[in-house]
Amino acid sequence: MGRILAIDYGTKRTGIAATDPLQIIANGIGTFPTDEVFAFIKKYLSEEPVDCIVVGDPKYPDGNPAQIAHLVLGFARKLKEMFPEIQVALHDERYTSEDAKRIIRQSGAGKKKRQDKGLVDKVSAVLILQDYMERLR
Repeated sequence: MGRILAIDYGTKRTGIAATDPLQIIANGIGTFPTDEVFAFIKKYLSEEPVDCIVVGDPKYPDGNPAQIAHLVLGFARKLKEMFPEIQVALHDERYTSEDAKRIIRQSGAGKKKRQDKGLVDKVSAVLILQDYMERLR
């Protein structure tokens, strides 16, 4: 059984999370400059078996596509082209950034940590992955 990788795509930074090999626990891997994400994924896939890549699908609260939705669709399309043997799924990511900020705040993190946008992106990727796994069950 391979891992599930989750991606919180952003125009500058992209957060990435992955499950353990048994697909039970979601862990944040990190945040990467978006222009380096494909190189990271390629390296990661050479070291770890991955069954599925889940990409956060940005939507407004009313369900309409968010402003960067077309970029996310292009990103997902490129993933499918580069890694045709791996399933690529879009997953609604509404409210994940706000939830991530709340979780970081509630964790007692210091002011500097709470302002770290990369941490928000990484936690958002974990939340996307957790929600995806819950819906699979």
